[in-house]
Amino acid sequence: MNKFKIWPFVISLLITLSIGTVAGFVTTPQISTWYAGLNKPLFNPPDWSFGPAWTLLYIMMAIAAYLVWDKRHKSNKYTSACIIYFVQLLLNFLWSIVFFGMHQILGALVIIGLLFFSIMITIAVFKKISKAAAWLLAPYLLWVAFAGVLNFDIYILNR
Repeated sequence: MNKFKIWPFVISLLITLSIGTVAGFVTTPQISTWYAGLNKPLFNPPDWSFGPAWTLLYIMMAIAAYLVWDKRHKSNKYTSACIIYFVQLLLNFLWSIVFFGMHQILGALVIIGLLFFSIMITIAVFKKISKAAAWLLAPYLLWVAFAGVLNFDIYILNR
């Protein structure tokens, strides 16, 4: 690895955490109102756990993006990696808007399915550039898979 570069790392953190922060502005007011009124499965985590979990995942995503950026000159896959990374960030953001902002549980289920597949593609592309970056996205993929199951069950329980 090259020498650590603070500003590209900070920019990676700012981009990724900004997505989560803006989505949080839509999500947070809905937790104690609309979301509280939904029927949820027994395995639904406590509301307080989502913020710390997503914060950790966003930090890991930012580190992964930085690692790919750091090795960009050694791979012709860098442009593809950037595109798919930003696609999955957009889908991540859209899920919060559709689920919490628009209260469209089925629409959010479609988006989370697309998000899951875009993360798998991101991992595959990142792996060609940095195996560590790919591994850093594995918990994100697992969390989104769990969130997808949760989204599906909430849809079924609230039809």
